[in-house]
Parts: sequence; structure tokens; C-alpha cells
Amino acid sequence: MSEEIVENKEPNFEENIKKAQELLEKLIDPEITLSQSVSVYKDGLKELETAQKLLDNVKLEFQELSQS
Repeated sequence: MSEEIVENKEPNFEENIKKAQELLEKLIDPEITLSQSVSVYKDGLKELETAQKLLDNVKLEFQELSQS
């Protein structure tokens, strides 16, 4: 029996980390301009901040479950 993966519009931790890694690879490119690198850096920070928020929410859920 195959499981169908449902696309979710909500942020996904793994996707945010993958996007941040892809942006890091762009920063390593020696051909990137300063303005491009600043833009890529900001985008990477947004992805990591979103991932951290998701991680914090899951941690809180586990704490609440362990207290009940």
C-alpha cells in the first residue's frame, strides 16, 4: 500500500533547512556580487528563522505532552 504525501502550504522544517543550504551554496560562488550576496544572506536568515520557530513550536508541544 503506497502512502500519499499531502502537500502542505505551512512551512516545513526540512524544506526551510534545504532552502537555507541551497542559499549557502550560492554564497560560496566566487562570481556572486556583493548586492546579490546580501540578498541571498537575508533570504537564508529568513529560512533559518522560520525553521527555528517550527523547532521551538514542536519542542513546546513535546513539553506540554510530557506534562499531561
